[in-house]
Amino acid sequence: MAQDKVASTKALEGIRILDIGRIIAGPFATALLADFGAEVIKVEQPGEGDNFRASGPKADGIGLWWVNDNRNKKTITLNLDTTEGREILKKLIAKSDVLLENFRTGTMERWGLAYDQLKEVNPGIILVRVSGFGQTGPYRGKGGYGRVAESIAGFTFITGFPDRPPMRAGINVGDYMTAMFAAVGTLTAITHKLRTGEGQEVDVAMHEALFRVLEHTAMVYDKLGTVRQRRGNLSEAAGSNLYLTADGKWFAIVAVTDNLFAQLLQAMGREELLKDERFALRAKREENYDLVDGTVADWVATRNARDVQKRMDDFKVPGHLVNDIKDIFEDPHYQAREDIVYREHPQLGKVAMSNVVPRLSKTPGEVKWPGMPMGWHNEEIYEGLLGMSKNEVESLKSKGVI
Repeated sequence: MAQDKVASTKALEGIRILDIGRIIAGPFATALLADFGAEVIKVEQPGEGDNFRASGPKADGIGLWWVNDNRNKKTITLNLDTTEGREILKKLIAKSDVLLENFRTGTMERWGLAYDQLKEVNPGIILVRVSGFGQTGPYRGKGGYGRVAESIAGFTFITGFPDRPPMRAGINVGDYMTAMFAAVGTLTAITHKLRTGEGQEVDVAMHEALFRVLEHTAMVYDKLGTVRQRRGNLSEAAGSNLYLTADGKWFAIVAVTDNLFAQLLQAMGREELLKDERFALRAKREENYDLVDGTVADWVATRNARDVQKRMDDFKVPGHLVNDIKDIFEDPHYQAREDIVYREHPQLGKVAMSNVVPRLSKTPGEVKWPGMPMGWHNEEIYEGLLGMSKNEVESLKSKGVI
């Protein structure tokens, strides 16, 4: 793998990744890998940086979204629009294991950085390509924004309530789901390289990542001819919904099996309904969905959230308050598992962010630092890794190359 590494207990220590992506999907994939020890070098355009830095809420003029999503990375500036900048990138590629990009399809080829050209610099390089629609096919040249990909993938069509227009999810599902598949693809390619020494190209399309997680939607259409529709908060099985409590809070309950629904009826003090097959049997509950769901809703509506929670816990029915972020910060389970960690940022001071997922017993991940100011690691990378002199670095900076 990449040279100049020191062994440690981090699972991905010794893997060097160049991240030349922008916005969310590509860069979040490398952040996931950085959590487990991969050395991720985030490359940004001098002056403007990743335009994601300007997105979302800000504190003291600093975009918090970027700081959150680019943690554990070393950030450098490099102008890839210049020939000299691309030559420096090749020097970094020669010392790296992975290059991730998420430009519009064809950009790398125009820059002379196609996979075949990168192999000449580093035969073992893994090129991870994140885009809206992949490197082939009639849509390959389209811009890959999450909302568009979510729509083409069929995700948006089934999201929302049946009597209302389709809705987007509460977060950028397309970007984050694609990032996870990109991380899986990168790890798979790294595993192959460890066995054979071979690099390869990893093509990650946003619409395909979303299509992959549409549950049974494709098979049901193929075998039954059914076009899946929006159902709002309703599950396919009665006994799973979000219910409004007497104190105005939403509460999630999932009791879809016969045993769980029997426990729910006991929690509600309605054991007599177990003698009614419309409530006792799953198939009958589905036939009488409105009756069953309405019975649960009416009971929840008479009680406050704390009481509903106690009843669910006492009778071992899966259910919980629908948390907002304030609830999460106060939740004892989140606190016990240290799901929220605080790290120092040179401009913002202490910032909170989610801890590493998943938990590994032997080689746990770590949040070392949040996303840093642009070019924070220029000296370390250019003078340390590439061996440039201070004068060379200053000259590149004066010419706008870095």
